[in-house]
Amino acid sequence: MLPQRDPEGHETRHLLKLANFTDQRVLEIGCGDGRLTWRYAEMTQRVIGIDPDPIRLAAASEHCPEALQPRVALVRGTAEAIPFSSQAFDVALLAWSL
Repeated sequence: MLPQRDPEGHETRHLLKLANFTDQRVLEIGCGDGRLTWRYAEMTQRVIGIDPDPIRLAAASEHCPEALQPRVALVRGTAEAIPFSSQAFDVALLAWSL
């Protein structure tokens, strides 16, 4: 289990104020180990998380909650070369990736 960050939920609360994730198709650019992904993914229709680091993607895959596995896909990729069309998503999220 990864250490919990933001135990007070401040980051999550602000994230949910910024975007409506309900039944949306979400692209998360720079998903890393998935720590942010798990906070909103249950609301979505589908999440594709991309990250250039295979080690962080492996950690995300390993720690993906079982209930979220059918709706979350993790793909190696970068913001400079997103391997999907822009019409594939309703929301694009980039947090802590710059």
